[in-house]
Amino acid sequence: MADGPVLVLGSTGYVGGRLVPLLLERGHRVRAAGRSVDKIRARSWGDKVEAVRADMHDPESLKQAAQGCSAAFYLVHSMSRPSRDFAAQERDAAYNMVTAAQSSGLERIIYLGGLGEDFEDQPLSKHLKSRAEVGRILALGPAKVTVLRAAQIIGSGSSSFELVRYLADRLPVMITPRWVRTRTQPIAIRNVLGYLAGCLENEATAGLTLDIGGPDVLSYAELFQLYAEVAGIPRRHLLPSPFISPRLSSFWVSLVTPVPMSLGRSLIEGLRNEVVCRDNHIRDLIPQELLSCREAIRRALEKTEQQTVETCLFDVGSACMPEWASVDDPSYAGGTRFEMGYSARLQGDPSKVWGVVQRIGGEQGWYYGDALWRLRGLVDRLLAGPGMKPGRPKGHEGLRVGDALDFWRVIASDEGRRLLLLAEMRLPGEALLEFKLDSQWDNAVDLSMTAKFLPRGLTGILYWYAMYPFHVLLFKNIIKNISALAGTHLYEPPRRVH
Repeated sequence: MADGPVLVLGSTGYVGGRLVPLLLERGHRVRAAGRSVDKIRARSWGDKVEAVRADMHDPESLKQAAQGCSAAFYLVHSMSRPSRDFAAQERDAAYNMVTAAQSSGLERIIYLGGLGEDFEDQPLSKHLKSRAEVGRILALGPAKVTVLRAAQIIGSGSSSFELVRYLADRLPVMITPRWVRTRTQPIAIRNVLGYLAGCLENEATAGLTLDIGGPDVLSYAELFQLYAEVAGIPRRHLLPSPFISPRLSSFWVSLVTPVPMSLGRSLIEGLRNEVVCRDNHIRDLIPQELLSCREAIRRALEKTEQQTVETCLFDVGSACMPEWASVDDPSYAGGTRFEMGYSARLQGDPSKVWGVVQRIGGEQGWYYGDALWRLRGLVDRLLAGPGMKPGRPKGHEGLRVGDALDFWRVIASDEGRRLLLLAEMRLPGEALLEFKLDSQWDNAVDLSMTAKFLPRGLTGILYWYAMYPFHVLLFKNIIKNISALAGTHLYEPPRRVH
């Protein structure tokens, strides 16, 4: 294989975010690709890789990202995006990858797909069928494709593990679909990473489709009971019912767990399919110690309790600045954009003010009107949005570009100066929330809080005006409370600036 860097597509996702440091540890040169270069650079390993922008639906950016690379890891998917046809998005991305591989001379692609067989009497779910189709499309190109097929990945922060954890922790009695009797072969995230890196280092895996799984095969009902045993909670009572549909299940799962409804529905629909390895050839090609399901759960719980979760399901999300917010067209240039903000001059230590701003959200709250924020989060969950479930990121201080913060995504975090959040809640438009600090003289700083909104149609315009009085109430009081918590003095009450 040519001595080029290894391209990792999906480098800031759940698996990719853990694979990159492993590849670096093993001495590989890594080119980490994503829609936001700032998000990549904000990772703990961001200064050790070549960070490049690549959008799977932008063929030119993908071709440029792959130039000079010897191999690529394909770790992207569209499941978590609120789209009615994520399969079409997956298909488009895969074809673009084939074109990029041909253009760049890429020799190998390593793809993480899903287990499951498509039988006439038990067809694959839309999610699993799409995963299989992506593998077939990637194989159409000149690069040798290694397809790893996995069932549920057990690890702190994975969507599969978090779904089991929250359901088991919060519901001693569950009325479930009949899929709880379906067999599965989970695999620890540690072993998934070992197989991915091992495939890169073993040419014999090129062009093969390999099933990967842990040593245990069990039903989902048994998985719930095993989790309860390891977590030290009473045995769960599962009541299978033929009347509980995947759609209904995804609705109550979204209320009980942090897994978004769109992602939860795809996962639940796939649970009707048996996902068990058909062969174990990879164990001969890449020998490693396979963690039992019990041990994988134990390790995941330890990381969760110690707040040392490296990546999680909420890492998937765009941290790109919306084009409408990054240009300064005159108002007569067309289009409707709304902006409203408040500002106040504070006397005191600016670093303390920034520290308070950086602690906003999650269990800390939003410094005023927490009941209103929670109500908005509940409405968002009912609309299949993320709600307030993501909370604050754990495992590192402050906020980094790409972090999920309640129903926002951090898209800029300039130390001591600016925090910019992009709304991920379900809205009739796009929204930004900005905190900005402008130092004036020693121990004096202007703190502003501004909302920007690009409405979508008449509904978006009506939404903005309906929320307007709440913005006025919240913004003025949030600034006052930030000042009080930072121990600063307000020269005058917050004033309207936009």
